[in-house]
Amino acid sequence: MPLKFSLRPGEKVIVNGAVIGRGEEPGTFYLYNKANFLRGREVMKEESADCIEKKLYLAIQLLYLFPEDTAETKAKFDIVFEQAKAAQPEKLAELEHVARLVQEGDHYRALKQTAKLFPES
Repeated sequence: MPLKFSLRPGEKVIVNGAVIGRGEEPGTFYLYNKANFLRGREVMKEESADCIEKKLYLAIQLLYLFPEDTAETKAKFDIVFEQAKAAQPEKLAELEHVARLVQEGDHYRALKQTAKLFPES
């Protein structure tokens, strides 16, 4: 069953590292095979990673979108993960769950779980 998603005018999506933008009209798209996929609103920019949870999200996002850089990015993830555990010991169970998802290669779910850890704005 294909993944169906819609983009509003001007909205972007990243599919397997390629940024795809929608023109002036809304549109519906289908992905028929496995692809690493993030909507523009789910993408964390480096300058927006202003807390340890967002830095962790950014590291997972890089693992997800750019698997060709896994060794280097995984080392960064490990460093940020240790910093997150030290900074947020009350969130240890949630952080360990995120780490398990990353270890299993389930980066999309790891991103969703990490986003739940963001501090309230």
